[in-house]
Amino acid sequence: MSQMNVILKEKVENLGAEADVVKVKRGFALNYLIPKNKAYEATRGNLRHIEALTKARAEREANELESATKLAGRLNKQRLKFELATGQGGKAFGSVTVKDIMESLHQTDRQFREIERRQIELKKPIKNTGDFEVAIKLHQDVSAVLKLKVSAKEAEPVEEE
Repeated sequence: MSQMNVILKEKVENLGAEADVVKVKRGFALNYLIPKNKAYEATRGNLRHIEALTKARAEREANELESATKLAGRLNKQRLKFELATGQGGKAFGSVTVKDIMESLHQTDRQFREIERRQIELKKPIKNTGDFEVAIKLHQDVSAVLKLKVSAKEAEPVEEE
């Protein structure tokens, strides 16, 4: 199995970010990374160009951190309300899940649409009424806390004949 070193031009999932020199299988480099313009071969001449890629990476990471910090500030002020149907004795039917939280966020504000399900850290669905806090990991270094209020939906009286 032959391998080769390549320099990444952009962030590649599960491999690295731009300016990283990584060792990959020759076929992966020649058939995917290089033709898709995601990397180029790590020759002596190409290694000199790493400085420009490192600068671009630093700018991108600074922009991502800044936007995540702004979004965290908005999320920390946000408060979502959910209603659960309850039966006799206050037993809740259904629950508030990650999908419910994500859909409510997407409807609330246009900026929240970039939040994905995997970023919402809810260990198990909420099945009780009350106030809850849910962590949302926006960036490697930035997390926000979203406040939820879960209340019981008013039961409609059943008419007996």
